[in-house]
Amino acid sequence: MAIHLWDYAPDALEVSMSELLVATAESSDELIDQNVKEVLHGLREHLKMDVIFVSEIYNGQRMFKHVDHHPDKALIKTGGGSSLEQSFCQCVLDGRLPPLVHDAAEHIESAKLPATPFRVGAHLSSPIILADGQIYGTLCCFSTEPDPTLRETDLQKLAVVARHTAKRIDVRRDKERDAELQKWKLQPLDDKKQAWQLPGKKSN
Repeated sequence: MAIHLWDYAPDALEVSMSELLVATAESSDELIDQNVKEVLHGLREHLKMDVIFVSEIYNGQRMFKHVDHHPDKALIKTGGGSSLEQSFCQCVLDGRLPPLVHDAAEHIESAKLPATPFRVGAHLSSPIILADGQIYGTLCCFSTEPDPTLRETDLQKLAVVARHTAKRIDVRRDKERDAELQKWKLQPLDDKKQAWQLPGKKSN
């Protein structure tokens, strides 16, 4: 990125992220918009990780809403998904796996980690929590090799990005709800009555 966001301490990063992302949120038409994608790319490169992704948790599945990866490490892709139970994300949410892992191989037995089609070495994860307290999903990054240099401040930076990703998702969802409400208000009264009428029951 043009500015050196990742040189900041987590507290200063929080302020800078607010200025960078929240100030432009109203202009976005995407749930995971271009500004967020650029931030994720920059964070992945800063952490020297192979993959970073935003996942959505829904009906026992995790769906990859956006994936950024090293050109030689296309291990997962945007639009893909898998069972939540068979994921490191669930292990972190359950507390079986710490949010910062230098080498996943050290936790295979204790955390009962699921088998993966590729090796996972270092792993960082933070929940994406919306304004109403709902866990939307997770922001995770990983590499195929261990990385003993990762620090708590690296996890804190990931958590900052997860919080601001949640804010962008909240803004977009609020816009969608407002649009639906406005559409409802513009409907003719008879259409509204029909929409509320129970199946098989005639209105009075």
